[in-house]
Amino acid sequence: MNHEPIYNVIGIGIGPFNLGLAALCDPIPELKTLFLDQKDGFNWHPGLMIDHVTLQTPFLCDCVSMADPTNRLSLLNYLKITGRLYKFFIRENFFIPRKEYNRYCQWVIEQLPQCRFSTQVLDIRFEDGLYLVTAIHTKTKEKTVFRTERLVLGTGTQPHIPSFIPKDDPRILHTGSYLYRKDELLSKGRKIAVIGSGQSAAEVFYDLLQNRSMDTELGWYSRPDRFFPMEYSKLTLELTSPDYVDYFYNRNPQAKKVILNKQQSQFKGINYDLINDIYDFIYDLNIDNADPNLKIIPNSQLNRVDNSSDQFIHLEFTQLEQEIPYEQQADYLILGTGYRYHEPAFLENIQSRIKRDANGLFDVNRNYSIDHNGGEIYVLHAEVHTHSYISTDLGMAAYRNSFIINDILGREYYPIEKKIAFQDFDVEKYAQIPTTQI
Repeated sequence: MNHEPIYNVIGIGIGPFNLGLAALCDPIPELKTLFLDQKDGFNWHPGLMIDHVTLQTPFLCDCVSMADPTNRLSLLNYLKITGRLYKFFIRENFFIPRKEYNRYCQWVIEQLPQCRFSTQVLDIRFEDGLYLVTAIHTKTKEKTVFRTERLVLGTGTQPHIPSFIPKDDPRILHTGSYLYRKDELLSKGRKIAVIGSGQSAAEVFYDLLQNRSMDTELGWYSRPDRFFPMEYSKLTLELTSPDYVDYFYNRNPQAKKVILNKQQSQFKGINYDLINDIYDFIYDLNIDNADPNLKIIPNSQLNRVDNSSDQFIHLEFTQLEQEIPYEQQADYLILGTGYRYHEPAFLENIQSRIKRDANGLFDVNRNYSIDHNGGEIYVLHAEVHTHSYISTDLGMAAYRNSFIINDILGREYYPIEKKIAFQDFDVEKYAQIPTTQI
């Protein structure tokens, strides 16, 4: 078992958030960092890398630009180096294809030798003021103990399948696996049902809509009463700001739950243009075919999935406003049921160092740390309940990473804009102090 030198920071998981942290740490000479991932390489949601799909955030939400626009690892520098900057300029679109973003991230990784793949973290222990990270190389099976002063957990989220849905039926899949199964779906599926009201469900439905044969029945079922668009008005976008993080963080837990429930449409809706594209495509189909073999039914709660038959999957719904139960059949069921954070097992032996709230969730400090000392273990994308949906937004990743880096260094290496919203979320400064009557 090999032993390496002491690191200042070890990041576990190399998704877009920790990759951005690695990129922003790179030019800081006093930070010795290492980032580990058990996968063999970076590939961002490959099962949903559908042609022509774009990011939902502008290109400036790359790994570094919102923290340091001059950084060599910016998307604009990547485009220049690869000879595509003028093409990007002529395209005149802030929203880059998801495939291009994926290739950009892979290019960033090529510039960062501190990012190591095929390295699975098995265990973490705390001894003599350091975290000892035991990892195994997934190919050579060689074990290494890495020592670090701090940890950054960026292991991300996993596809969520509700508990009442059978897990081991190959006819049932999550949207995250869609492209791996697309050819099978198109060749064998005569009835395909898509569940979900979010972006992934809409992307899969639209791709199937464009590529299916007309004798394939395609259904789209959603629990909300409509297929609602993401809110991208400018004042709404101010909710993705440092100002709003401060406001949300200081609300009590019950108030935070209420706020998150009200903000579903901002972060979990469908791209406005995609909704219109779907409608326009169906409209064109309807010109030549009065019955395009489609079912689009909102207000539908999926209650039960019976896969006991080899011939079809039996789906039981309730139309929520009418309170009417109804049934459907499908050869394949595609679940756009989102992603959930799963706490990694390697934290077992450092649980005593982690703060918890009354519900057993990470009690995340304002500086994104979860340890009792407030500066040893940081989390990325595991703090929605404390920092709002901003935690999932690529546009705020550079801000969070700047905040963490500045906290680790004890000084402001990356200047953070303190006031960017025109709105006042917190009105405490305007509150009148009651005068005492004499």
